[in-house]
Amino acid sequence: MKKIDEIKLKRINKLALAFAIAFMPPIWATLSSYAGIQTGAVALIVAGLYVTNGNKKKDAVRITLGFLLGDLFSVVAIWLMENIPFSVNINTYMALFVLGAAAVLIGESLPKVIFTPGLLCGWAIGLTIMGPLGTSGMGTLPFQIAASMVAGVVYVGIGVDMFQRWLVRMITKGAATDSK
Repeated sequence: MKKIDEIKLKRINKLALAFAIAFMPPIWATLSSYAGIQTGAVALIVAGLYVTNGNKKKDAVRITLGFLLGDLFSVVAIWLMENIPFSVNINTYMALFVLGAAAVLIGESLPKVIFTPGLLCGWAIGLTIMGPLGTSGMGTLPFQIAASMVAGVVYVGIGVDMFQRWLVRMITKGAATDSK
């Protein structure tokens, strides 16, 4: 049995990841628009946080729930900013103050259910996309963003990781490795 050293294995992992990223996310980016989802790039942002958390499938549900709750928070924040009866700056500050505190309190009180960084990132994503449009202009965007968030964790995050691992196994099949 041929042995693969750690340097060669790292190179194989890097190339497999490059191919997996080049191959899979563009499929989502291309096909999502046919499903009426114009926020496909959100999946890449979401997958980045999933990967930063260590590609832990066991955390996928709580990360996804965090993102989805953040999406809801962005809708509530936009509504509050439009409906608190003060100036735009005061409304914005008050809405972000209250919801920011609520996001942390909810996420940190339910850490087995909600991933706080996902909630905060989901909220920021929603505000960035929908904030300039206001409640009257957001239409189905909260649902499109939610679909992209789920796709980001499941398809881009978990899917790319599984595909990369499969590629590495296929490339190194029959070879022992020096990795730990």
